[in-house]
Amino acid sequence: MIKDYVYDEKKQLTLDIYEPKKIEAAIILIHGGGWFRGDKKKEAALAERLAADDFLVIAPNYRLAPDYIFPAAMDDLLKVYDWLAASEYPVKGKITALGSSAGGNLSIELALQKGIPAASWSGIIDLYDWVQRHPEVVPAMNQKPDFDKQTSGKIDQDGTNDAFYKWFILNYVAQDLERLQQADPLSRVSNNSGPLFIANSLNELVPLSGVYKLQTALAEKGIPSETKLISGTIHGEGYADIAYQATVQFLKENL
Repeated sequence: MIKDYVYDEKKQLTLDIYEPKKIEAAIILIHGGGWFRGDKKKEAALAERLAADDFLVIAPNYRLAPDYIFPAAMDDLLKVYDWLAASEYPVKGKITALGSSAGGNLSIELALQKGIPAASWSGIIDLYDWVQRHPEVVPAMNQKPDFDKQTSGKIDQDGTNDAFYKWFILNYVAQDLERLQQADPLSRVSNNSGPLFIANSLNELVPLSGVYKLQTALAEKGIPSETKLISGTIHGEGYADIAYQATVQFLKENL
């Protein structure tokens, strides 16, 4: 493992590299945290699992809100992709991405803009339209005890939380609705987008509306996708054991 490789000298942004015994493909593994928290080190267990399945795993840090609002995080991940594609690793044409929650959003952006196969677990997709349709919701930070200390796989397991959902998507754009409209990944679906695996629990923090809208938009452009809807309220990496095999199979089949 290579820790804290600097991929952006100017911004001092780092990534971790997990090298398998045999490289079958590469995967950019993106941490979640509502674009305002989280760190690459939380992805260690999943990264090691992916490396055991012959993925070269790249786990980056990226700039966080509110100090850095959209498009900062997205731009950082696009730079990670460019760095990997230009590296000496034998992964040309074999780059994929996976992320959960806000990381799922960024994984989707890589598929939409770079044309690579990617997977999203509870990705944040429905932004501007959701806010427009929920004027009655008052944004509020998550008030669960020890929220800041919980690991990615254990947060937000209690179902919907519209107040918190609204809080962190508005925090991502400094409350600017015009910027929120620009941040909506649905606006970047094109004929050149990559295939997507989209997982979500049926009654969790992230609304299903985004899943349906993204799959419809992809279908209209002739882009294949696969959706896995999981019973219950579990969010993101909390259902990793349920979604993992289908995710890996989809990514490898679509390289």
